Amino acid sequence: MEFMRKTSARLLAMLSLLQARRDWPGSLLAERLEVSDRTVRRDVDRLRELGYPISTTKGPDGGYRLEAGSDLPPLLFDDEQAVALAIALRIATTAGAGIEENAARALTTVRQVMPSRLRHRIDSVQVTAVEHSSAQRVASDVLMALSSAVHAREELRFGYAGSPDPRRTQPHHLITWGGRWYLIAWDLDRDDWRTFRADRITPRAPTGPRFTRRELPGGDAATFIRNRFQGAENWPCRGEVILDLPAATVSRYTYDGVVEELSEGRCRLVSGSWSWRALAAELGKYDADMEVIGPPELRSACAQLSERYARAAADEPKSA
Repeated sequence: MEFMRKTSARLLAMLSLLQARRDWPGSLLAERLEVSDRTVRRDVDRLRELGYPISTTKGPDGGYRLEAGSDLPPLLFDDEQAVALAIALRIATTAGAGIEENAARALTTVRQVMPSRLRHRIDSVQVTAVEHSSAQRVASDVLMALSSAVHAREELRFGYAGSPDPRRTQPHHLITWGGRWYLIAWDLDRDDWRTFRADRITPRAPTGPRFTRRELPGGDAATFIRNRFQGAENWPCRGEVILDLPAATVSRYTYDGVVEELSEGRCRLVSGSWSWRALAAELGKYDADMEVIGPPELRSACAQLSERYARAAADEPKSA
């Protein structure tokens, strides 16, 4: 039985390779499948017995070709589904999710088994998926771990690049934006919503207890992430400060705020966040003296954080 399973898996792998390119030298097939040339010949004969039209190519290398034809079972897609599937697979080849080669092979496989009318329809759709120069690839096992935690509504611990301590979160959604993957989650230690780049996440097992999902600000993940990256005017909490830093310096570290130069070494910054405490904490990254122009909620949040940090600084380290 074990031999049969190995043979079946090898036949599927060979079929996938034959569908991925027009001609395969026998020696290259053997190398990819990690078998002998003789085993390749036997497996080709088995596929022919199953009805797959595999022809032998002549030449110095010698090889095999899977011919398109009616013997291959057509998939049951209507025209609109076929076009949607082709576009999705082509875009997936630049998804940065570690599935690019498999997506390209899947597109070739799907096209191969479709009736000629649908193949012509797919070929007429010209889609160029351009990979973002800033995109960072994410391992597929990381994406699977994140999406599984989101689906199961289980608390997730993970290491995050640049953070000395592991993060404890209630993951809400996995989403792409601007060529990157992001995890939207409620940060349990910071008591606020956070957006984490997936390429910086290292999931830790096991996952935590199940939780009741909170209502996401903005109503849905698309609105949340759009507001997160499209400017301070879209944030529910929006404040104004004057920083003792040049505008050119502040601009380098401000993604979606408005920076205005006031004088040499001073600038005005208008920025926003989902909560006043989050905005106050974000302003601390500039490491400069500042004057809060308003509103009063931002001043109050700064005072709350000041008291919290003062208590933390006064606490004596606990003995192990």
